[in-house]
Amino acid sequence: MEVPDIPDAPRARRRRGRTALLLATAAVLGLVAGTCTGCLIQADRKPTALPPLSQPVLAQAKGEGPEPLSAAQDRKVKTDGDLRELLIARPKGAKKPDFEPGKDGWLNMAEYADQLVDEDREFASLAEAEFRRAAGVAWTGHGTESVEVRLVQYHQEERLGASDRAGNWDTFDTDSWPIPGTGDGRVYISAEPETEPGYLPMYKAQATAWRGDIAMEIWIYDTKPIPKSKIMDLAKRQMERL
Repeated sequence: MEVPDIPDAPRARRRRGRTALLLATAAVLGLVAGTCTGCLIQADRKPTALPPLSQPVLAQAKGEGPEPLSAAQDRKVKTDGDLRELLIARPKGAKKPDFEPGKDGWLNMAEYADQLVDEDREFASLAEAEFRRAAGVAWTGHGTESVEVRLVQYHQEERLGASDRAGNWDTFDTDSWPIPGTGDGRVYISAEPETEPGYLPMYKAQATAWRGDIAMEIWIYDTKPIPKSKIMDLAKRQMERL
């Protein structure tokens, strides 16, 4: 008698990764427990102060700081003040001329241009050079001598008006010499007098120089030759005041 084959009893299905899941669960529980413990420990600690956002205050060095420049040392104070105070004074014994351009030593652009040969052209040139203001002094000396001194100041925002104008003069038929300590400054003396019917022959000397935003101009007229020493002395003394 044949014994029928009896099939094997079915095996229970194992959940795949059960051991790994148990390990992972334990790890998560351990992490949570560690986090909670850390939070409890941190809660019991005093808060750590944050560093200040502002920079530390530096102690000031002992001793007095540098003295501010005086008006005599600060050139900006000198040149922005009363320009007439920078003009050389009339010599003792000299007289004011019968006619003096401007008012109280000041000349506006039109009055200053009127003293030059081509008034209209010079007016336009002064505007282009950024004319700011001008001051002047004049006198008559012994005999037929007459002297005019001008200080002309420019804004110099876009152009170097003082240096441009000081070097832009018709020097006629002259001899010339540099003015010491002025760079491009020069004096000019006419070799021959200017002549015009009905007038005495007239000699002319001229000095031009500049410093900063101020151009200096000096003219001397006389019926006799003008010594170099006279115009040179005036030019040097006037430049020393700028």
